[in-house]
Amino acid sequence: MQIREKKRKRPAINITSLIDVMFLLLIFFMVSTTFAEHPGIKLELPSASTAEPSKLEPLTLAIDKQGRMFLNDLPIEERRLRSQLKAAAQKPDTTLVLRADKDVPYGYVIRAMDITRQSGIRRIVSLTEVPMRGQ
Repeated sequence: MQIREKKRKRPAINITSLIDVMFLLLIFFMVSTTFAEHPGIKLELPSASTAEPSKLEPLTLAIDKQGRMFLNDLPIEERRLRSQLKAAAQKPDTTLVLRADKDVPYGYVIRAMDITRQSGIRRIVSLTEVPMRGQ
């Protein structure tokens, strides 16, 4: 009499549902993540607890520690800044985002705001950092 051994079935784990869950989590995190844009000019922004995020695509004027001005990340002289801002002011609801290093003398910031208003742009937004809670 021959005894036949039963072949043992190897246990198998069905990972189809696990892969579905992982893809859903990946899509969720991709959609819910926000990305902060930090241009190449190194600035330390002052913080403001009443700051609100903005969804606009405005002009950006940055002033570094040495008082140099950058319009949309490109260095610019004051007289060229005036002409560029006058051209931009032709569009309705033009907004200028002013990014100034926290160590810039106050006079430079006021001068930039004055040039902006003389050019016809009335909306000026000052960019600040929002402090982390508990600090």
